[in-house]
Amino acid sequence: MWSGPRNLSTAMMYSFGNRPDFDVIDEPFYAAYLNKTGIVHPMRDEIISSQQIDPESVISDLLNKKYDGGSHRYQKHMTQHMLKDFDLTWMKKVINVFLIRHPARVIKSFGEKLNHATIEDIGFKQQLNLFNYVSSIGQKPIVIDSFDIRKDPRSALECLCNEVGLEFMSEMLSWPKGGHKSDGIWASHWYGSVHLSEGFSGEEANLPILNSEQNGISRNALPFYRALEGYKLKF
Repeated sequence: MWSGPRNLSTAMMYSFGNRPDFDVIDEPFYAAYLNKTGIVHPMRDEIISSQQIDPESVISDLLNKKYDGGSHRYQKHMTQHMLKDFDLTWMKKVINVFLIRHPARVIKSFGEKLNHATIEDIGFKQQLNLFNYVSSIGQKPIVIDSFDIRKDPRSALECLCNEVGLEFMSEMLSWPKGGHKSDGIWASHWYGSVHLSEGFSGEEANLPILNSEQNGISRNALPFYRALEGYKLKF
């Protein structure tokens, strides 16, 4: 599952993580991304200490490591973590789904956690690049919009499961409060609201009001969102 930050990505991980047949993996390239770029994020040192920092080792784990025993594995990825020199060929061996959200909603939420974000921080350009790569290797990329999921979770998840060849389970509509055992160490900073939740939080309201800096980023990101929006699942 490829998304940018603040994009319903953790809720979707919890949704799949509540299925008895799934293990979940939380942002496995995060430490490699921070280590390679030198970018300062909250809990940077703790994150780098908690994960593999060599992207090839991350890929090997994704494809070969034995996890908790589920017959399926949900990988939650941030598109901005996939730097230009990181190998992508492993993506041929997995089903790739793209979780999109209107950039105005993303940048408003992201700004509450990290000031002065750039378009590179929110992953829209990288998401379209990954979508195009998946198309180029002969896969049909699957796109789903977080707005649609929150509006009608059951229909959205039934449709998504059908697309990836899974049976829908009603367990996907809720999860226990307090997070998941597979949360990354950064959860204490980023996952506060979803840790209080027990399911999807209802339909989103109108687009938020942004300041001038946020508006500029949102405008620049919008064409990338629109390019993917045309492929999103209809249900």
